[in-house]
Amino acid sequence: MSAVPWISLTTDYGLTDGFVAACHGVVARVAPTARVIDVTHLVPPGDVRRGAAVLAQTVPYLPVGVHVAVVDPGVGTARRGVALAAPGGLLVGPDNGLLLDAAALGGVTDAVELTEPRWLAARVSRTFHGRDVFAPVAARLALGAPLAEAGPPVDPAGLVRLPTPTVTRDAEGFTAEVLTVDHFGNVQLAAPAELLDPLPATLRVGPPGTAPAHAAVHGRTFGDAPAGGLVTYVDSAGLVAVAVNGGRAVDLLAVSAGDLLRVSG
Repeated sequence: MSAVPWISLTTDYGLTDGFVAACHGVVARVAPTARVIDVTHLVPPGDVRRGAAVLAQTVPYLPVGVHVAVVDPGVGTARRGVALAAPGGLLVGPDNGLLLDAAALGGVTDAVELTEPRWLAARVSRTFHGRDVFAPVAARLALGAPLAEAGPPVDPAGLVRLPTPTVTRDAEGFTAEVLTVDHFGNVQLAAPAELLDPLPATLRVGPPGTAPAHAAVHGRTFGDAPAGGLVTYVDSAGLVAVAVNGGRAVDLLAVSAGDLLRVSG
């Protein structure tokens, strides 16, 4: 860990309530020297896939530290709270698939279930584990407390994993699941760059089995398409994405996360 303890927070808590401030407050009480980076608190409510993607695509650019993620529709149920050790730092949150894409960047080396009462709030709410479980655990870990003291070990092979997104290739192109839609309405697909690379300069993009598909430029950036035009490119995460130059691809394509898009020459 760094000499300066770093904690990042990624949640679906929004910004209109006091949930984020409460988590900051718990961290400040336990680890007043820790510095906190707010990744986002605007993950769509309960959208574990979106939270996992944001976390995985952001953690490589953060200081080594403790990364807390809370998108937790199963809070208060039998789902476990866990902390994972990985080369990029420690990840803390629910065992619902949210953490593993980030941990997979280097592999999970150790995992524990968060059951040690001394590490948690004196009274743990059934509906606010971000404040009462994950924030106090993260603060202690940031100060250097051993991971093993947070609770019993967990076999990494038994951690909950999100379903593998659909990606299929054919002679004319590929079909891939929409992984995320960002603030600008750009549509990120669960397709690696090498699927786009061999395709021609002019493409067709649309949900499979529908007609007509939309014409798109095979470009490198938004400005490679005319104003209002569709461009298919490799985004900053190394995945295929679709954008409208000066507009919102998600509206033009009428898709959402989990839908399929076909890209073909």
